[in-house]
Amino acid sequence: MADKAPPKDRPVLGRVRTHLKIGVVGLPNVGKSSLFSLLTKLEVKCENYPFCTIEPNNAKVALPDTRWRWLCDHFKPKEEIPNYLEVVDIAGLVKGASSGAGLGNKFLSHISAVDGIFHLIRIFEDEDVTHVEGTVDPVRDLDIISSELRLKDIETIETKYTPMARLAKSDPTKRGETAVYEKLLEWLKSGKDIKDGDWTPKEVEILMELLLITAKPAVYLINMSEEDYIKQKNKWLAKIATWVKTNSPSSPVIPLCVSLEQKLYSMSEAERKTYLEEKKTKSQLDKVISTGFQQLQLVNFYTCGEKEVRAWPLQKGMKAPQAAGTIHSDFEEYFIKAEVYNYNDLKELGSEASVKASGKYRTHGKEYEIQDGDIILIKHNAGGGKKKK
Repeated sequence: MADKAPPKDRPVLGRVRTHLKIGVVGLPNVGKSSLFSLLTKLEVKCENYPFCTIEPNNAKVALPDTRWRWLCDHFKPKEEIPNYLEVVDIAGLVKGASSGAGLGNKFLSHISAVDGIFHLIRIFEDEDVTHVEGTVDPVRDLDIISSELRLKDIETIETKYTPMARLAKSDPTKRGETAVYEKLLEWLKSGKDIKDGDWTPKEVEILMELLLITAKPAVYLINMSEEDYIKQKNKWLAKIATWVKTNSPSSPVIPLCVSLEQKLYSMSEAERKTYLEEKKTKSQLDKVISTGFQQLQLVNFYTCGEKEVRAWPLQKGMKAPQAAGTIHSDFEEYFIKAEVYNYNDLKELGSEASVKASGKYRTHGKEYEIQDGDIILIKHNAGGGKKKK
């Protein structure tokens, strides 16, 4: 089964932020904790990094980025600060979670606090690792979790809809919003996730306030045995692909083997390379992290110099003042302009001077939309005078 490519861009129907979180979700004993432990070992460690200390069940995982690495080698700064994806380990879900079964309330509160989902599905057989439902059946497991998440969203909408529907009988101004709630409920009750709907600007505005669980972008991770992963064969792969295409068509699917990733982590770099070549396979951790970042609709821009080379996250579609605000909140308020050139041009031409000579070093105002790979220099008058970052 080939990795499913990310679909065309869709808006993230949640908080407009830059440092976003993605939660690892699944039934008990599917490999969530093992995957999270692997990601934690890859955690960004930098004492000068803002908010470096976070909760034990969170990990800031460095984003694989060859462009950032090249920029560090090119500028040779005193500090090198990568971008990261913040991953959250979420308690296992069981059938009935939407009505409080198991750790349902804890699970659903934690998943409500993240911006995207790594949905881990087990298809490996192991007599020593029991399955909460008694047998390995990933399609059934997918149905359980997707149903519980939709049920919780239905409950969230109905809590707002019921009193508003009563009010709309006497107040015509409420009828438009009531109609939106009715449309959302109909969509969810038909077995579809909010993230896969085509919504009008007014509906998106309401969805941004509701922060529904099924509005969150998802990546489906298929946890296989090492033997099946290397062969890329298992009786469940085609069935899972069909389920995702039908129930969550905007979501990529990535097969992986958590036990293989654990084995690779324990090896030296040379041992790892030899093992992968012998088995004719590859690690998927970098792809998992990068795909999660992409699903959150984030792009990378960079600030570069002798002091620091740093990668910054920004949601697609944001403009230069918002990029400035990512660097420092005052920079957005006192933004003057941004000097911009792109990584691709710098790598091709070899130096900032050559980029300028070619006419590809540009000055932009407030309406410039930041592009992935932009290198920017912000000019502002925060602090009473023109300063550069």
